Amino acid sequence: MRPNETLGPLLRELRAKLKLSQEELAARLNVSFATVNRWENDKAAPQGAARDAIGKLLEAAGGESLVSRAPEESATGDLAGRRRKRGTARSAVLSTKSMEQMLWDAACSIRGEKDAPKFKDYILPLIFIKRLSDVFDDEVKRLTETYGDAETTMAVLEADHSLVRFYLPPECRWPVVSRREPFKWPRDKTPKTLGEQLTMTVRAIAKANSEKLSGVIDIVDYNAAPHGEREISDQALSGVVETLSDPRYRLGLRDVEPDFLGRAYEYLLRKFAESQGQSAGEFFTPQEVGWIMAYIVRPRQGEEVCDFACGSAGLLIKCELALVQRDRKVSSPLRLYGQELTGSSYAIARMNMVIHDMEGEIVRGNSMTNPKFRDNDTSLKKFDIVVANPMWNQPFEEKTFENDPFDRFESHGGNTSGKGDWAWLQHTVSLLKDSGRAAVVLDTGAVTRGSGSKNEDKERNIRQWFVEHDLVDGVILLPDNLFYNTTAAGIIVVLRMQKPKDRRGKITLVNASAEFKKGQPKNYIPDDKIHKIADAFNDGKDVDGFVKVITNAEAAKSDFNLSPSRYLVVSGDVKTKDLAAALADYDAICAEEAKVNADLVAMFKQLKTLAKRAQPAVA
Repeated sequence: MRPNETLGPLLRELRAKLKLSQEELAARLNVSFATVNRWENDKAAPQGAARDAIGKLLEAAGGESLVSRAPEESATGDLAGRRRKRGTARSAVLSTKSMEQMLWDAACSIRGEKDAPKFKDYILPLIFIKRLSDVFDDEVKRLTETYGDAETTMAVLEADHSLVRFYLPPECRWPVVSRREPFKWPRDKTPKTLGEQLTMTVRAIAKANSEKLSGVIDIVDYNAAPHGEREISDQALSGVVETLSDPRYRLGLRDVEPDFLGRAYEYLLRKFAESQGQSAGEFFTPQEVGWIMAYIVRPRQGEEVCDFACGSAGLLIKCELALVQRDRKVSSPLRLYGQELTGSSYAIARMNMVIHDMEGEIVRGNSMTNPKFRDNDTSLKKFDIVVANPMWNQPFEEKTFENDPFDRFESHGGNTSGKGDWAWLQHTVSLLKDSGRAAVVLDTGAVTRGSGSKNEDKERNIRQWFVEHDLVDGVILLPDNLFYNTTAAGIIVVLRMQKPKDRRGKITLVNASAEFKKGQPKNYIPDDKIHKIADAFNDGKDVDGFVKVITNAEAAKSDFNLSPSRYLVVSGDVKTKDLAAALADYDAICAEEAKVNADLVAMFKQLKTLAKRAQPAVA
């Protein structure tokens, strides 16, 4: 095959020979189904360990037509060639424990200078660069096998950057970044500090790969000195670079699992939040909550999914992963859309999409005042699914609701008060297609405020409108102390524009407050409990102390209080005794009480006697 010939037809025929779905092939190769889909559509090519594994599958298929069509040494994948080299030593895949140690060592290098929540702004882009650089080196070695020598390879690569996934200019490659190899800088562009060099590096990588990485890694300034003093010193940065330069922590194609950076990202967020408590988790939805939401909305192939407060894009990614778990063959991935206000979180979301090999559109802005996904100036784009965890009880100015060009509020129950919880749900409904569904995380007060009050309450009135229009599919009460930015429980409000026939006029309430295990510093929901909660909600049938299905009329009788705890009391693990044993315990307690009382009476008599003896005689 020519160096730029594609492998899509080969992989499709290989799957047909082995009777494998895309998901099954992905599982064998330890990659995501989206990756296999991209290979078969010639949007990417298998590399490294995946390439070796495909070579073995080719041998197992035993078809000459497959083997003969495999490229010997191509720019897009050297399957047959790799079969000849299968005896070559391979790097051990970085274990989860080693990965976590590497990440925490890097974090500790700068802990003394930066608050934990800000670690990610400096560490994650460096990890990302190290990964890009190691993969670039692997791809250069592969191309050298194709073109014969390093000099020819680099000449070809300089002429055609598309031969590699991400092109890195010479000054951006890790040996130069770590200063293990010298680089001849132009006289007027020689960096004076390591911070300046790292900033130049991220800018140059983003410029060379502008379509994919612009605005992703080039927003961090390692040399920033906003108050006349560096935010982070060269000494601290050098510690991080040295940690990542350890040979044990190579991040190339064969060195780590395909989702390495995704797991690294989640680990860092969790550790930062644990070390700093509430302040670190403002944008972090616990992953178990994300899984519950994804299992409830049950994405279908090709659907459009939006998160209007996407943070790190974790909820969007879990929707895609939930689809992969459920469907044996995925030929049409989800189309993912996210909007995020905070610049650092927006960049991480973009990076996270690249990390997970998923394609999505992430934009920056305030979704309440300036929603970016539109059909035109007065009409919002509609989605099949909306998942979100917006800021709880967020205040908005009254004019936000009164002057809305998209008619999100008046037509969906009226303008709310200063709190934004139901405004976010009104925004959610405005984004849904006629058959759309949504899961949104909010404060528990969102489903109770105003109910039972004799005074008019805007939030209660909006809840009434949602119930009367049969849009509330259910509410799930989550455990306490789960979220890093609060000890409050939180709820998941599930909306559905067109309920199935058996759920119409009903609201499914789940009290999952007891479905957790104690953790430090936060509680967590085990995997089996995640599935228990999601399955029970989707089943929509009463379970004593856990699930209660009420009618819209019953909700109205309770003045539209939709809190699961109003209708469900969790008994917990209360141990009871039979009546005879209980009575025996009661008698024993009474006997003990009588004995204590008798001892007290005797003691007081003795004290009175001693007091009399101590009195002086009267003359």
